[in-house]
Amino acid sequence: MTAKQTGQRKTQTGRVLSDAGDKTIVIRVERLQQHPVYKRVIRRTAKFMAHDEENSAKVGDLVTIEESRPLSARKRWRLIEVLERAEGGAL
Repeated sequence: MTAKQTGQRKTQTGRVLSDAGDKTIVIRVERLQQHPVYKRVIRRTAKFMAHDEENSAKVGDLVTIEESRPLSARKRWRLIEVLERAEGGAL
């Protein structure tokens, strides 16, 4: 039996802010946006909580996360891969 595919899942790339929770990481995703009036480029950030099954991501790592079903009250993303390890574990 084949699963019904309803579309691609969204992915985000960002830095790990916190890995204090068990199997949970907090990621900061940055994007650039032009101000509607002044036309200056502004850096906007968003925080996401993601599920990290092996507790493999550490603070400062660059990671890719993917949309998933709700895993808890605030977790709706899951870790796909660690793209780059942080040196010294700092941001």
